[in-house]
Amino acid sequence: MLKMIAKLLAVLNSETDPAQISLAFCFAVVTGFTPLLSLHNLFVLFMVLILRVNLSAFILGTAFLSGIAYLLDSIFHEIGLVVLKAGFLKGVWTALYNNTIFRMENFNNSIVMGSLVVSLLLFLPVFFLSNILIRRYRSNLLSWVEKTKIMQVFKAGKLYSLYKAVA
Repeated sequence: MLKMIAKLLAVLNSETDPAQISLAFCFAVVTGFTPLLSLHNLFVLFMVLILRVNLSAFILGTAFLSGIAYLLDSIFHEIGLVVLKAGFLKGVWTALYNNTIFRMENFNNSIVMGSLVVSLLLFLPVFFLSNILIRRYRSNLLSWVEKTKIMQVFKAGKLYSLYKAVA
C-alpha cells in the first residue's frame, strides 16, 4: 500500500503532462470497472500503448478501481438490465449476439453492460476533472505541502524513501 501511494506521488510530482496522467485515469476507469479479460479491454490496452499515456497512473488506477468495481456490481447490474431490456435496442442486441466477436464480449451479461456504460459515461468527466485537479495540485498545493512541518517529518520516514526510490 505504501509503495502504491509513493508511486502515485511520484507520478503527480513528475514532469509528465497532466493530460497524459488524466487520460491514463480515464482508461483505468474502463479497465477497472469492467471485467479485465474482455475484448474491449484489449482495445483499451492497445490505445494505452499507442497513445502517450502514463503507464504508472494507468496501472495504479486499474488496480484501485478494480477493487471499487466489486462494491458497485449491484449498481452495474441494475444499469445493465435497464440498457439490455430497452425495447428500442432489442434488434441491436440480437444482431450483436449473433456475431461471434460480440458474443465473446459477453454484452448480454448485465454487469458487463452496466459497468461498460458507466465507464464510458465517466470517461470525459474523469479526464477534465483529473486534469484540473492535477494542475491545481501542482500549482497551489505542491509548494505549500513541501513547506509544512508534516512534510518535513514525512521526508524523514520510510514512505518518503520509497517515494525517492520510485521517482
